[in-house]
Amino acid sequence: MSKLTLSVEDHVVSRAKIYAKLRGVSISEMVEAYLDAIAGTPPPDAFDAPILRSMRGSLKKAQLEDYKRRLTAKYR
Repeated sequence: MSKLTLSVEDHVVSRAKIYAKLRGVSISEMVEAYLDAIAGTPPPDAFDAPILRSMRGSLKKAQLEDYKRRLTAKYR
């Protein structure tokens, strides 16, 4: 297990200690769970949904100026 040093505002630490105590966990356990949740491996097909597959490559020839003109006209 690695050791990690963090700089956190005092008021945040105080609130975190209360939160941890109410839930019966340590601050270290909370930080570890949070880091694991945000840095964990995404599900294998998270970015391979059928709708995303069908849209791949559809904007390769899109012109930014055309898009801006269209939005300008739409929201006048």
